[in-house]
Amino acid sequence: MRAAVYERYGSPDVVELRQVEKPTPKDVEVLIKIHATTVNSGDSRVRSLNVPRGFGLLARLALGVCKPRQAILGSELAGTVEAVGKNVRRFKVGDAVVGYGGANMGFHAEYRCMRENEALESMPTNLTFEQAAALSFGGTTALHFLRKGNVSRGDKVLIHGASGAVGLACVQLARHFGAEVTGVCSTENVELVRSLGAHQVIDYTREDFTKNGQTYDVIVDTVGSAPFSRSARSLGERGRLLMICATLGDNLSSLWISLRGGKKVIAGVSLGTPAELREIVALARTGEFKPVIDRPYPFEQIVEAHRYVDGGHKKGSVVITFVSQ
Repeated sequence: MRAAVYERYGSPDVVELRQVEKPTPKDVEVLIKIHATTVNSGDSRVRSLNVPRGFGLLARLALGVCKPRQAILGSELAGTVEAVGKNVRRFKVGDAVVGYGGANMGFHAEYRCMRENEALESMPTNLTFEQAAALSFGGTTALHFLRKGNVSRGDKVLIHGASGAVGLACVQLARHFGAEVTGVCSTENVELVRSLGAHQVIDYTREDFTKNGQTYDVIVDTVGSAPFSRSARSLGERGRLLMICATLGDNLSSLWISLRGGKKVIAGVSLGTPAELREIVALARTGEFKPVIDRPYPFEQIVEAHRYVDGGHKKGSVVITFVSQ
């Protein structure tokens, strides 16, 4: 089978298309023929080791000191079950599925095996494979942090970096939870963010949200440029800052800030649990959560897709499509 492989850290040019061995499902696994996957910000960071400040050494220890342990990137998929292990009960051959691998990755390939109890769900019939592939990364990350921040009805929530995959998911889910949502994005993305449920949208090229005199119950920083030092005065008395892209220093200081009482900083990582994916898929089935695709690329152009994601201006998800051979 074909796969996009990288054997050293660096620019998009380290990614190469190669023939690799097709996997065989174990007793509790399903073999999935992948129709669509994505290149997301996580793929970009892992490939380049361009991680938040302070995590460079930890990233190498986790991913591979000299070269990547997992040579195939990709954490999202939509496809069909081609074979099942003898003990599989949830899925059968021919089922359309959506899956999220999180840090395990390996989805930039024509086939992938997953255990049936992993983050794997039947694909919503109202979505295409391309749309379904764009559900998991943004959706589960947003859900994880909004839950940790106890976002609920009536909260005033500001989402900084509202036009990426995670940001657009935060807008939709915060609105679903009954919050009053303000999105922060560039001029070209204002209407997109508003169309997905934001009550107000701030164009950061014209206005600094930290200087408008408004306060919020929750501020979600999806891009790492609104740390507590910048956002504190925009938080209400018991406000919560959710730092989705935080430096090591931010992670450590969040504990001290939260221990002092009053305002809190919540950082950490989202692993994308089966329960979180199940909830996102359920919302997608009813139309309450809609994946947004910036642009699709054929698998043969995955290097160009990495370059586009590296630019940092994508809207929603960049989808990779496979053509049957």
